[in-house]
Amino acid sequence: MKDNITSAFIRAVPKSDLHLHLDGSLRLSTLIELAKRGKVKLPSFSESGMRKLVFKETYKDLPEYLHGFMYTCAVLQDLDNLSRAAQELVEDNLAEGVRYIEVRFAPQLHVTPTTTVRDVVAAVNKGLEAGAKTHNVSPKVRSGEDLPFHYGMILCAMRRFKKGMSPYYADLLRLMEHAPKDEVYAAASLELARAGVELVREGLPVMGFDLAGEEAGYPPADHWAAYQYAHNHFLRKTVHAGEAYGPESIWQAITQCHANRIGHGTFLFAHEMIKDPLIKDRKRYVEDLANYLASQRIGLEACVTSNLQTIPSIKSIVDHPIKKMIDYGLSVSICTDNRLISNTTVSRELGLIVEHAGLTREHLRKLVVAGFKGSFFPGSHNDKRKFVSAVLARFRTLESSLIPTRSRQML
Repeated sequence: MKDNITSAFIRAVPKSDLHLHLDGSLRLSTLIELAKRGKVKLPSFSESGMRKLVFKETYKDLPEYLHGFMYTCAVLQDLDNLSRAAQELVEDNLAEGVRYIEVRFAPQLHVTPTTTVRDVVAAVNKGLEAGAKTHNVSPKVRSGEDLPFHYGMILCAMRRFKKGMSPYYADLLRLMEHAPKDEVYAAASLELARAGVELVREGLPVMGFDLAGEEAGYPPADHWAAYQYAHNHFLRKTVHAGEAYGPESIWQAITQCHANRIGHGTFLFAHEMIKDPLIKDRKRYVEDLANYLASQRIGLEACVTSNLQTIPSIKSIVDHPIKKMIDYGLSVSICTDNRLISNTTVSRELGLIVEHAGLTREHLRKLVVAGFKGSFFPGSHNDKRKFVSAVLARFRTLESSLIPTRSRQML
């Protein structure tokens, strides 16, 4: 790799993951164990079998990619299972040098007839807290040799849903059976935004609100009321946008939903995807949008492997806009999206980008720091600044110890 950026160095430096779905990031061994215990039928009860049949290196299309969620969600209808999955997620991130994560999930998807949104969020937080505590009381952290681990939770509303997805969605669809579907979806997102604000008041680290699911045909503006409520109550906001639709979706997320960050933003520069006939100069529109994002430091949560697996037009990292995003001066954070389903880690994502996009160590340092700067950190702004400074200091210390002196002098 360029500048002697080794895989060991990437694994050692402190990292973040701001776009991390809990239900897409279980340990495969845990999924199989919980499925056996809960009598959930899997295509195979061996890890090799599930890798061959479900969780692959490559997928033929988005439906095949999403198929795995059917199994992960099935085992996460239990509070103890949610806590365990969350704790193991922290442990797995800690093992590869990640020191900050924002775990996103759709609580309404995991509600059962005997549990509430609050129960689900509290269960996830219990697991995250347990995983973080073990690390944060370690001698290395106490002595300052290592960084503490911080986390936050992001609550996801769904652009659309069906009765079979959860008892909550089934009840809401039944209660509003005569209402247009977009009003039902909007009602669910508004209720979740209100719940999120209440949970923050209770002291739970709910750091943000998100909108996930099928993008084309289900615009962010449909959920304006939920985002306005979150905005009015200081809850930070991110939106899945520009993943399966063009630049207009990103602009709508910013203007209608007050987005602080954009999930994916893959088609930011795809001027040919603009559909509004009133936009005459499409290239200028894209340029203005990119400059606006950069100047306002509205972050992009880039998930390269996930995009390669779900967007047929992107056949390799060379075809991915990640390098253009970085060169444009955008605030880019490198994320996994789904550690299990995409079979990846933050270290792997960074390694692929460094190798195939030709990034220097300076690029890597900026990417690492951007992830922490762009976070919805669970503390004061001054606390966040101190943590970012500690991250940068740790990066430089590791740079000094893991990169040969001659290579450093050549920079």
